[in-house]
Amino acid sequence: MNLKDAYTSCEQVIAVNSKSFYKAFSLLPKEKRKAVWAVYTFCRTVDDIVDEGQNSKEELEEFKFDFEKFQTGIYDTENPMWVALAHVFENYEMDVEAFSGLITGQEMDLTINRYRTMEELLNYSYHVASTVGLMLLPILAPGKTNVLKEGAISLGYAMQITNILRDIGEDLKMGRIYLPEEIMGKYELCEEELRSGVVTPQFIAVWEELAEKAEFHYKKAFETIQDYPLSSRVPVKGAALVYREILVTIRSKQYNVFLEKHYVPEESKQAILACL
Repeated sequence: MNLKDAYTSCEQVIAVNSKSFYKAFSLLPKEKRKAVWAVYTFCRTVDDIVDEGQNSKEELEEFKFDFEKFQTGIYDTENPMWVALAHVFENYEMDVEAFSGLITGQEMDLTINRYRTMEELLNYSYHVASTVGLMLLPILAPGKTNVLKEGAISLGYAMQITNILRDIGEDLKMGRIYLPEEIMGKYELCEEELRSGVVTPQFIAVWEELAEKAEFHYKKAFETIQDYPLSSRVPVKGAALVYREILVTIRSKQYNVFLEKHYVPEESKQAILACL
């Protein structure tokens, strides 16, 4: 497969699966934009193995083995993701540990379906989301990785907690509860009540405590946003602001996360990106 087709295939993956990220990162210069598509496709592939695989444990082991081979220069030249990713690794100083960390995070989803403490949840969030920021840093801000690392980790925390707060109903159907037991206990929200899908004052209190944690990490991430090169700063800030707006959208829908998945309205996205 030629490189152009490989990148086009990766673009289709992000365009179909994440309109918010696609819109924000389309503001990047062409080469960086294509590199982001390839990294996103890697992340999406791992995610789909866990959520949709027929035999997720074996498929993830196989994928892990394929990634180890990829690091030695051996990969399927007909697979667009590996072809594009090989080009990215040639052109940027990529963080291999971040890619491996993401796989570890997805493995956690196969064995853990309940989190006791906020600390446990942040550890999980680091592996499935902060690692993505660390993968993208060498592309978005070459030479600035050390300055931006903490902010990228915080942005991962913030976005993952936002995901969790949006996907509560969906996760319950898959037998997963990401709301920490300690916080549910604090507000006397029992599992049975959560599973009933009723928005109670206790549920709102738990939801808002986690939202406050997400807001804290968005704020922390924005502290170093000026250190990104201008061409990357706008899309990163745009993606973060659009994602943060999910929390506002959920509040406006009276916290009904059990029956539907909430997205930021197109006009709100446009307004956010227009102000950058």
